[in-house]
Amino acid sequence: MRVLITGCYGQVGCSLTDQLAKDANATVLALDRDSLDITNQDVVNAVVTEFKPTIIINAAAHTAVDRAEEEVELSYAINRDGPKYLAKAAQVVGAAILHISTDYVFEGDKVGEYVESDITNPQGIYGKSKLAGETAVAEMCDKHIILRTAWVFGEKGNNFVKTMLRLGSTRDALNIVGDQFGGPTYAGDIANALIQIAKRIDQGDVIEFGIYHFSGLPHVSWYEFAETIFDTAVGQGLIQKKPGLNSITTEQYPTPAKRPSNSRLSTEKINNAFAIEASNWKTALNNIQAYTG
Repeated sequence: MRVLITGCYGQVGCSLTDQLAKDANATVLALDRDSLDITNQDVVNAVVTEFKPTIIINAAAHTAVDRAEEEVELSYAINRDGPKYLAKAAQVVGAAILHISTDYVFEGDKVGEYVESDITNPQGIYGKSKLAGETAVAEMCDKHIILRTAWVFGEKGNNFVKTMLRLGSTRDALNIVGDQFGGPTYAGDIANALIQIAKRIDQGDVIEFGIYHFSGLPHVSWYEFAETIFDTAVGQGLIQKKPGLNSITTEQYPTPAKRPSNSRLSTEKINNAFAIEASNWKTALNNIQAYTG
C-alpha cells in the first residue's frame, strides 16, 4: 500500500502519519503545505506522478471557520480546488482518494442524527467550500471515500479540549455554549477509520465508494463536553479545581460564522460497511495530560 498523506501536521494528518509509520506493509509519503501546495495543480500532478500512490488521504483543509467568512478565495482554493486536483491526479494513476469533510455541510436544524443522504445546506463559507470539495472529489475520481466528521480533537493542533484546559487553569468560571449538540471525535480514531478503509481498498475488497459519517458517541453539548473534560482533568490530578461552568445560548456567544445547532452524525452506515465503531471520545480523554503540550 502506497499512501500519500496531505496536511500531515494537522490533527488527523499527524495521527495518520504516526499510525502508518508502524505498518510494515505501508509506504508513506506524508507532506505538509510547504512540501505540497494542493492548490497548485502542476505541483500536485508532479508529486502524484512521481510517487504513484495507491491511496491518497487528503487531511489538508482550511478549517478556520470564522476567518473563512473573510478569506473566501483561500477557503475555496484549499477546500475545493485542492481536493479537485488531488482527486483528478488519483484518477489518472488509478489510486483511491479518501477525503475528510465536515458536519458544516448541513444546516444543523434537523431533529435527530444526520445520515449521509440528508440534504446539504451549509450556512457559511467554510461549509460551502467543504461541500464544493466533496462534489469535486466525487466528480473527479471514481474510487473516492468522503468521510464527514465533527468536533475533532487530538494531541496536536488547536482544539476545544486544549482551549478548555488552558482557560481552566487561569479562570475561575467559564461560559460554555449549551444549545449546540454533536459528537466529539478523537483525531486518532478518524485516522484509524481511514486506515481501515484504505486497507480494504488496497487488498481489493469490493466496497461501496461514496460518503460516510464518522464521529463520536455519546452526543453532548459543548457545555457537557467541557464538564467531562474538567471532571477528567481533576480526576487525573491535572488541575486542582474545576472552574465554574455556566451554560449559555448561541445568541449569547455571537461569532462571524453560524455554527450548526445540531451536528449529530449517524455512524450506522460506516459500521455496517466496515465494522468501524463510533469514536469513543471519553476513552480518548483518559490520558488528558497529552493535550496540554
